Amino acid sequence: MSDKNLALVVGSYDDAGAASHDYDALRSGQDSGGYEIVGAVVLSRDKDGKVEVKEHGDKSVGHGAAWGAGAGVVVGLFAPPLLAATAVGAGIGAILGKIRKGREEKKLSGDLDEYLAPGTSAVVAVVDDKWADRVEKALARSDKRISRAIDADDYEKLEKALAESADDVVKQINS
Repeated sequence: MSDKNLALVVGSYDDAGAASHDYDALRSGQDSGGYEIVGAVVLSRDKDGKVEVKEHGDKSVGHGAAWGAGAGVVVGLFAPPLLAATAVGAGIGAILGKIRKGREEKKLSGDLDEYLAPGTSAVVAVVDDKWADRVEKALARSDKRISRAIDADDYEKLEKALAESADDVVKQINS
């Protein structure tokens, strides 16, 4: 289990351009040393409810499979059903079930509909909780923001399971 306390920071946007701008600002703040991001994505949900990962990345990893797996961890922590619909493997399913149960117990299950309603976008970032306030401020153009504590152990288990099936996750996230 990690000694870090993690936070999931979400900014919700009616304008996809504003989400992309804040994502760039978020990455820029990390690059300038203002904070560290564990993982971040821009999600877009069309009017029919289909969710798409628009942008993703992780400063500590290069390109390729690790980028897709990192995006998968962030998506899985924000909205386990989204990842469950695309990811393959019993280990991932079991971890997502635990995360989903924990979210329901903490009354977090409405986050997807509230922060990524049809026709909107969201920037979702996982950060060490000591940086959560700075990251929230970087999402200045968002219509609303939220920061929630997440279980570092869940993060690590999901990251490991996704890394083991990284090729499948990358194909699903990028399709």
